[in-house]
Amino acid sequence: MNGEPMDDLDVLGLTRELVEIESTTYNEARVMECVAGRLRARGWAVETMEVPQPVESGITARRMNVYAGPQQGAPELVFSTHLDTVPPYVPFREDAEFLYGRGVCDAKGIAAAQMAAAERLRAEGHAVGLLFVAGEERDSAGAKVANERAPGSRWLINGEPTDNRLAVASKGALRALVRATGRMAHSAYPELGDSAVHKLVEVLQRMLAIPLPVTEDVGESTLNIGQIAGGRAPNVIADEASAQLLIRLVGDSAETRAALLQAAEGLAEVEFPLEIPFVRLRTVEGFATMVAKFTTDIPQLTKWGEPLLLGPGSIHVAHTPGERIAKRELLEAVDLYVALARRLLAE
Repeated sequence: MNGEPMDDLDVLGLTRELVEIESTTYNEARVMECVAGRLRARGWAVETMEVPQPVESGITARRMNVYAGPQQGAPELVFSTHLDTVPPYVPFREDAEFLYGRGVCDAKGIAAAQMAAAERLRAEGHAVGLLFVAGEERDSAGAKVANERAPGSRWLINGEPTDNRLAVASKGALRALVRATGRMAHSAYPELGDSAVHKLVEVLQRMLAIPLPVTEDVGESTLNIGQIAGGRAPNVIADEASAQLLIRLVGDSAETRAALLQAAEGLAEVEFPLEIPFVRLRTVEGFATMVAKFTTDIPQLTKWGEPLLLGPGSIHVAHTPGERIAKRELLEAVDLYVALARRLLAE
């Protein structure tokens, strides 16, 4: 397929090729190399950006982003998405209507559609670029690296599964780590101990009862207790217990942070290891809209231009064993990306 115009490329075939390369977070090198090679072969100026490999990943392989732009000058508009996926790997398959497999909608199918759209726009004489990043599914490590090497573009069209609708906003995320400590004792004599598990349960009950903020036209903030750990054995009073929570933000986090700290007062300690801010996004007349209840790399790509969020596929099937995308929707996304970019570039 080298040498043929990208907008004549079999977008469904490219999606299949990318999905067949396993690229769960920290293991993105092979898929990045594949994309970089294809773009170089079509005359794009391609550069890779090294992304640190954390020690805890247990992986020593190279990690990188890929940026492709004009041979000369800076792009006015850049398409971006991520090529890492959540585990476990799900093999590719297809039927008459859908593509299935890990990454078909989150977000390798999106990458294929963006590549086709960018090639079509480039053929029309527009200065556009492509940015594919590592690590979105964990901590946006790739986006943080990319933000220090922005080329000066005016617009950023980020791709996530939005059912081919422009997002009016993207919820933020606040991760909370709750730790309780106690004193071990024989469970037959609870008065001799101090149960960290009992403290934690009480704190979590209080947290679940917190009235969370609501923002008109966006919706409510939500809280999920995702993980709980603690204790030594059923017959031992627990000396330690912890829980990890994720709150989806619809505005500033200060009120929610304060409420969580108050709920834990006297019983547990609360840390906030991660926050991704709530973001309002630009919309364009004539494009259907939605609210993204999930987070994206957009808050970490502040130097890449004014952001918009659009992509084929449903977030409801992302991260599931049945991840899929309709072939029709994926092909429609190419036309939508081109139409949106033309509108923005005309400004």
